[in-house]
Amino acid sequence: MPTRLQRRLEQQPEQGIDMSPLLDVVFILLIFFIVTTVFVKETGVEVDKPQAISIQKMEQTAILLAITNNGEVFYDGSNVGVAGVRGIVEQLQRREPRPVVIQADKTVPTELLLEVIDGAKLAGAKTVNLAALKG
Repeated sequence: MPTRLQRRLEQQPEQGIDMSPLLDVVFILLIFFIVTTVFVKETGVEVDKPQAISIQKMEQTAILLAITNNGEVFYDGSNVGVAGVRGIVEQLQRREPRPVVIQADKTVPTELLLEVIDGAKLAGAKTVNLAALKG
């Protein structure tokens, strides 16, 4: 024979926790972090940059190109070569004008560096900068 308390508990509808508001908050936070994140494409290689006294911080949206000591030009981890610089920069400049930053190894010949700078300028880059270590 069930007690009065057991009968009363059986008559009450089962209650649960509503997860909908919690899921809404999680999705809103996820959307916020996706929208506010800045995606910077790194060059994908390490170069031994020269030192300079007059260093300035560049904005996060710059196009990063790297020239290794072997004379290879990299963008986003892939070897684009000197001939590919113009096409890459041209394509990225269509979306929005951004500065180009070249991370050149300190042993790179000046002729190769000038070819990469010319390719970026011919592609429509307004500013082309060289990356350096603070000295």
